[in-house]
Amino acid sequence: MANIKSAKKRILVINTKTARNKAVKSRVKTYVKKVYAAIEAGDKAAAQAALLVATSELDKATSKGVYHKNTTSRKISRMNKAVNAMN
Repeated sequence: MANIKSAKKRILVINTKTARNKAVKSRVKTYVKKVYAAIEAGDKAAAQAALLVATSELDKATSKGVYHKNTTSRKISRMNKAVNAMN
C-alpha cells in the first residue's frame, strides 16, 4: 500500500477512472449486441436503427479515450458490413 500522499491520491483517481471506463465499455457492448441481435433476427430496419445508436456510442467512447480510434473504426466497419449484407 502507498504511504505517500500523492500516491494515495493517484490510487483514488485511477479507481474513479477505471469505474467510468468500465461503465462506458459496458454501455457500448450492450448497443453492439443489439445490432448483432437484430441481424440474427433478420430485421434490417431494426439493425440499421441499432447500428446508428451503436456507432454514436462508439464515437463517444473514442472521444473520451476509452477506445482507440482504429478499434472503433474496425468495429463500426464490421457492423456496417454485416448490416449491408442482410437481404
